[in-house]
Amino acid sequence: MRSKDLNNRLLNRREFNGFCTTLGSSLLAVGAIPALSGASPLDATNLTSTNAGQTVKFRDGTVVPALGQGSWHLGEGRHPGASEEEALRTGLSLGMTLIDTALLYAGGRSEELIGRVIAGQRDRVFLVSKVPPDRATEAGIARACEASLARLGTDHLDLYLLHWRGGITNFSGTVMSFEELRSAGKIRAWGVSNFNVSDMEELFLVPHGDRCATNQVPYNVGNRGIERDLLPWCQQRNIPVMAYSPLGGPGASLLRDPTLTRIAAAHGCSAAAVALAWAIRSGNVIAIPESGSVAHVKENAVALSLKLTPEDFQTLDAAHPPPH
Repeated sequence: MRSKDLNNRLLNRREFNGFCTTLGSSLLAVGAIPALSGASPLDATNLTSTNAGQTVKFRDGTVVPALGQGSWHLGEGRHPGASEEEALRTGLSLGMTLIDTALLYAGGRSEELIGRVIAGQRDRVFLVSKVPPDRATEAGIARACEASLARLGTDHLDLYLLHWRGGITNFSGTVMSFEELRSAGKIRAWGVSNFNVSDMEELFLVPHGDRCATNQVPYNVGNRGIERDLLPWCQQRNIPVMAYSPLGGPGASLLRDPTLTRIAAAHGCSAAAVALAWAIRSGNVIAIPESGSVAHVKENAVALSLKLTPEDFQTLDAAHPPPH
């Protein structure tokens, strides 16, 4: 990232911190935003921490909130469009200023919806989108990026991801295309999604492949498989992980989990807040729950200030053991 871009992102961090401070008695004021040096990285052998990580730092110095907003099923008509837009705006007002989308979500309608939400406040938002592997040729990625930018109503993405590997056998061309977009100012960073360790190792062997900023994968207290290998691999290289389906995937199954429900009752919050606080506990994971409901977004935002106890983590480990 160019120094100008880095300075802009650090300024946005200061604005974000100042916003959280001025909220006073609101949900975020309880914990404010801790000094980044205080965030506890996940240890490969000890995957519990008593401090919820409220911000995550990328290797280029960019700092984002550890809790963002997903949009997988937004724009599909499950909720009124105005309600989904209001939910996203509410999330932004509560500090969830990272928004994740993709070219394929709702046939592009997700990006269009987000474009309406961020109009007039683009500089407050860390914007992520994705390109599918069948568009991952040099010209294909450039065209896909331009289409996403047009739907989002912006001239750049903060992060652009390869949605999954698909049939790509050589990453050199894909990386070169991402780097050209970055040099042109169309994107500020790039990364991948749904990659396993062997995919990541292969990516890092090609020129500039190690500039990959993140890997977006499914991760939640009921689906801890990446703790076996991928999460430590990324941690060792200071690569944050983006966790999608942090509430259990379709149907948000974790919201009905009895252990989460009991812990939530003890803290006076929702099971969603507990699940999200667990996911972002390390300072190296960004959770991106999706919601088309203002009420649910407010419940999610509590995770930014929720402090789970060592006993909470032990209880969750007993109910949902980490992989061995």
